[in-house]
Amino acid sequence: MSQHFTITLAQLNPTVGDIAGNIEKIKDIYAKHKNQADLIAYTEMIVAGYPTDDLVLKPFFIDRVMKGIEQLAQEIDGVGAALLISAPWREKNKVYNAALLLHDKKIVAKRFKHHLPNYGVFDEVRVFTPGDLPIPIEFKDARLGVMTCEDMWFPDVTAHLKKHGANILIVPNGSPYELDKTHVRLQNAQTRVKESNLPLLYTNQIGGQDELVFDGASFVLDHKGKVLTHLPSHEEYVTTTIWDKSNWVCKSCETSHAPYVGSESIYQTLVLGLRDYVRKNGFPGVLFGMSGGIDSALSAAIAVDALGADHVRCFMMPSPYTSKESIDDAKECSSLLGIRHGSVSIKPAMDAFDTMLKEAANQNIGITAENIQARSRGMLLMAMSNSTGYMVLSTGNKSEMSVGYATLYGDMCGGYNVLKDVYKMTVFELCKWRNQSHPHGTKGPAGRVIPERIITKPPSAELRPGQKDEDSLPPYHVLDDILYCLIEKEMDLEEITSRGHAAETVNRVWKMLDRAEYKRRQACPGVKISGKAFGRDRRYPITNKFTDLVTG
Repeated sequence: MSQHFTITLAQLNPTVGDIAGNIEKIKDIYAKHKNQADLIAYTEMIVAGYPTDDLVLKPFFIDRVMKGIEQLAQEIDGVGAALLISAPWREKNKVYNAALLLHDKKIVAKRFKHHLPNYGVFDEVRVFTPGDLPIPIEFKDARLGVMTCEDMWFPDVTAHLKKHGANILIVPNGSPYELDKTHVRLQNAQTRVKESNLPLLYTNQIGGQDELVFDGASFVLDHKGKVLTHLPSHEEYVTTTIWDKSNWVCKSCETSHAPYVGSESIYQTLVLGLRDYVRKNGFPGVLFGMSGGIDSALSAAIAVDALGADHVRCFMMPSPYTSKESIDDAKECSSLLGIRHGSVSIKPAMDAFDTMLKEAANQNIGITAENIQARSRGMLLMAMSNSTGYMVLSTGNKSEMSVGYATLYGDMCGGYNVLKDVYKMTVFELCKWRNQSHPHGTKGPAGRVIPERIITKPPSAELRPGQKDEDSLPPYHVLDDILYCLIEKEMDLEEITSRGHAAETVNRVWKMLDRAEYKRRQACPGVKISGKAFGRDRRYPITNKFTDLVTG
């Protein structure tokens, strides 16, 4: 029996529901590494994709997953590496989130996830049955402590594995990106290591799945919690580690790759989320309205970086209120990014609606006229989407979505919104960062891609003469801080005013936030980067009388 035990970690990008395609990914890694490793460890739900949500409730879906795994097992011989894969698995009419060890043409071990997350974007309790506390898997004179994702966040699973003689901890994960989450994962893993005195291998999937983005950033810790290697984030990657079975000290692993941080981390997440949403749903590209404003400019940069300029189309849709500066800025931004730029005036549509409203004895003034402009643009973009197959990219940011500063069936039209969870002040930061940086692995040009005037001029929807966003909203630095307190931190009035905000401003923002819930329910999905994104993370009632922080 060899004194060494070799483990390969496969950080891959599966697609939910693509059972055959995901199994091909598994087999590809096996073919390349089966003679160099004792074990290849994949990420959580690698066979079905993650999260599978209510697909798990379909018996015939589970049938196909299990059949695919049984066929895969037949291709895994008893000479090369074993596979540690993860999938939904049914036993005695109960479905589990299972880790399965495949070797010698059979499934030699099964371990079921014990702690099922039931918060934020996770609701595994409604689709899976919790498993018992797992015991180690014995394989090639090693006792492998396998625990899936959430099981690492609690001490009992690790303690149980240690009690039953585990030599090493292996953690398959489907942990989505959130701001500053990388170090939280690492801290939890190090806590488990210090409690057990066991080394730990953490393998996390990458890729976009609807609003979630999985950033990978897998890692390996020694028995003291020291980071031996960090895999790159936001890309598929495979690495191999060699362990001495006499003391479970790592004898060989590659140099660490530093995880992305700050603006680079956010930007790469937005790029990956958009790229996979477009690619996995089969769109040839995206199109959107290029207004000359900062949100559409940043969306354009992200789209080009994600898809390449040949798969991005933009249109300036001027009205009589559109400034020459915006027209010029939109053209320059398109030119810097190398994307096709068209211009279609919406004045004929405005005139037509004016005529129709007069016939209906209604006045086309005020907010009515402003919304007609936005909806004319939305209708035009959707028509171009129908004719080209390109997906409409919505460009509104989290600040606007929070307070309803957006028009249903107008600028909210689209199949996806890459800025949906990005506050306005972060939009400014990302634009400045992108102009100074050329993100790794992206398809856009280096250098300045967003004209400086787009970043410095006061934001405006340009739906009436001289309009500025601050005519209707508090300054964005004030608005964003109040929204962060209300949404992410769930603070009360006293806590928020202690940060220097006027009570009447806080209460006004709270009321706008609450009244806009019906709009957000009809908004397209978008990349989640925060701990409390609109949608699965935050579920507020539309009909709701708790709308005043002062009186309750």
